[in-house]
Amino acid sequence: MPQSRELEAAARELGERDPVLARLHAQLGIPHFPIPFESPFASLVRGICYQQIAGAAASAIHGRLVAALGDVVPERMLALSDDDLRRVGLSKNKVASLRDLAARVVDGDVVLDTPSLDALTDDEVIAQLSRVRGIGPWSAQMFLIFHLHRPDVWPVGDLAVRKGYGRGWGVPTPTPKELQAAGDAYRPHRTLVAWYCWAVAADSASANPIAGPAPQ
Repeated sequence: MPQSRELEAAARELGERDPVLARLHAQLGIPHFPIPFESPFASLVRGICYQQIAGAAASAIHGRLVAALGDVVPERMLALSDDDLRRVGLSKNKVASLRDLAARVVDGDVVLDTPSLDALTDDEVIAQLSRVRGIGPWSAQMFLIFHLHRPDVWPVGDLAVRKGYGRGWGVPTPTPKELQAAGDAYRPHRTLVAWYCWAVAADSASANPIAGPAPQ
């Protein structure tokens, strides 16, 4: 993801294209994305732990898993038994997903070193990660956004993004296909637009739509 000065410039450019984004930029400032503190493998492990579970419960399970591993690396994951992994609170499906991820990394089928990831396009990262059991396009897109800080990711399968877009732009919640088409107007900064959509979905006070359609 670009530095704050570049993010500010991108947000201003989006605001010049679309009055809704100009208002959201004025209300919310520039999007912010925390600097990753984990390895790519550890980030994906965290993502699998958090899938479809409330935050506090997922945090507790992830914390127990990290304690059991000692070091969140694929070799340590494969060294634990299924019973060890189930004891930390992981479901059978998540155990299978974590084992598949670790095995593919060890075998070289999924490459997670930073230089290799940096050399891949967004679509190539999604295709590689989607080979892992339990990691679909949405999970891969979250990895692109929050770990790799890619600037033009458009997660149309995310319900909160669709709801935020509907509220912010004063339209019915779009379908993924509809939102995919709407996003073309915001290339190459669609990650920023997704962030504003998330913010609107989380804070109804931001959802004061400006009359008029989104740009075509």
